[in-house]
Amino acid sequence: MKKTSLLPRSKAPAWQLQTAKAQFSELFRRARAEGPQYATKAKEAVVVVPVEQFEQLIARRRQPKSLIEFFRNSPLVGVELDLKRDLDSGREIEL
Repeated sequence: MKKTSLLPRSKAPAWQLQTAKAQFSELFRRARAEGPQYATKAKEAVVVVPVEQFEQLIARRRQPKSLIEFFRNSPLVGVELDLKRDLDSGREIEL
């Protein structure tokens, strides 16, 4: 696991775990109203975020990292497609 700073990157308050547990309703309310709330215990930390923000983060994680990865994981991999088309010589128009 990568080491990260316990200090919030934003101006969101950092709650000590004991305080977060004792005032969980307030932590919940602030997460909904103000955004991410950090809860810390010694050298560990978690972030409480609104579900909408969490779902956005999860959706981004599922996106392919590159176009090559997208095509490699395509359901059409290995499918024979006929991409030939009739030669179009244009059309005649009166000027």
